[in-house]
Amino acid sequence: MSFEPIIAHYGYFALIVGTALEGETILVVAGYLAHRGHLHLPYVIAAAVLGTFVGDQIFFQLGRQSGRAFLARRPHWQPRADRVRRLFERHRIAFVLGFRFMYGIRTVAPLVIGMSGFPSRLFILLNGISATIWAITIGGAGYLFGQVLEKIFNETKRLELPAILLVVVLGIAIWIWHFWHVRRMMAPRRA
Repeated sequence: MSFEPIIAHYGYFALIVGTALEGETILVVAGYLAHRGHLHLPYVIAAAVLGTFVGDQIFFQLGRQSGRAFLARRPHWQPRADRVRRLFERHRIAFVLGFRFMYGIRTVAPLVIGMSGFPSRLFILLNGISATIWAITIGGAGYLFGQVLEKIFNETKRLELPAILLVVVLGIAIWIWHFWHVRRMMAPRRA
């Protein structure tokens, strides 16, 4: 079975959902698929901008409305929230523009920013700018990854699925390592 029809049918929707959550890996894969001609790079970037923008707006509004209660139910987020708070207090505008490039705090950052009372209109503007820069950068990196693979290997068609799987597996491995590391850090110390 060929995966091209699946990508053509669900690719952009999967990209919107994936980037709303924390989708560097899915965006790199989508950029690669754009290089291979399965997706169109401008649509990949547009879908990624939409997904990441909406996801961050949701967490920002959640922070404004019930951020403290939300964090109280997730004590393992507290160290990241404290780190975000410190960075945000020192560099408010720069932090809002750059938090999505900082691995491990992307979800908690808009929540904490929302809790801070940061102006909604300014967040919308800066979030839109940052989402666009992020989508172009990460989607472009995936596209360039495809170009590099094509130059290294003559038969990229044969290696297409293994390359995609490699990127996905690496992304999942990084996420699992990070999840495990955070859990280990949050575990009570034994005397």
